[in-house]
Amino acid sequence: MTELELHRALAWGVIATGAAVFVSLFFIVAPYGRHSRPGWGFMVSNRAGWMVMESPSSLGFAALFFSGSHALEPAPLALACLWLAHYGHRTFIYPLRMTKRLKHMPAAVSAMAVVFNVINAYLNARWLSELGSYPVSWLSDPRFLAGAALFALGMAVNVASDNTLFKLRRPGDEGYRIPHGGLYRWVSAPNYLGELIEWAGFALAAWSLPALAFFLFTAANLVPRAIANHRWYRERFKDYPQERKALIPFLV
Repeated sequence: MTELELHRALAWGVIATGAAVFVSLFFIVAPYGRHSRPGWGFMVSNRAGWMVMESPSSLGFAALFFSGSHALEPAPLALACLWLAHYGHRTFIYPLRMTKRLKHMPAAVSAMAVVFNVINAYLNARWLSELGSYPVSWLSDPRFLAGAALFALGMAVNVASDNTLFKLRRPGDEGYRIPHGGLYRWVSAPNYLGELIEWAGFALAAWSLPALAFFLFTAANLVPRAIANHRWYRERFKDYPQERKALIPFLV
C-alpha cells in the first residue's frame, strides 16, 4: 500500500468513526467540564490534560508539515498558518486561561483525543505539504478566499465566546453562571458554533478529503456536546432564556 492509499483509507476511517461517535454521544456524554463525573479512572488536571491532548495538533502538525517538500510554498504555508493559528491558541493560550481552581478530567479522555489528533495532524499536514498540490494561484481561488474568511470569522466567534465564559468566573467562585452577550443571546454554545465555522472554512480553503473528514468529525463531537450543554443549562437554571437554541440560532 502506498502512502497515498493509506492516507485516503485513514481519512475515510475518520469519517466512519465520526458517524459512530455522533450516535454514541447522544447516549454517553463525554465526562469533562460541567459533565465531569466519577467512574472514568485516573484523573489529570484540566490544564495538563488539555495541553497534552492538543499538542499533536500543534507541535506534531508543525513537525510533519515542515518535513514535506512543498512546506515553504505560499499556498500550503498559508493553509498551515490557519491551522496553527487555531491550535497554537488551543494548546498554549486557552489552557492557561482556565480557572485557577484545580479541576480534573479523566486521563482516558485525554488519551483518546491524543490518538485522534495524531491521526488528524498526519492526514492534514502530509496532504498540505507533500501529497496534495497547491499552486500559487490557489491563493486567489474563490474557495481559498471564502474558506479563509470563514475560518477567521469562526475563530473570532470561538475566542470571543470563550472570553465571555472566562469573565463569568469570579475569584473563588466554583459555580456556573448563565452567560450573556454576543451570540449567547441566541445559542448556548457559540464557542462550538465558532469552531464549526472555522473548520468548515478550512475544509473549503483546503478543498481536500482530510480537511472534510476533520470537519465532519468535529461536527460529530460538537453537535451532541452542544445539545448536552443546552440541556444541562435548562435543567439547572429555571430562569434560563427560553428563546435560546443549543447551537444554531433559531433552529437547533
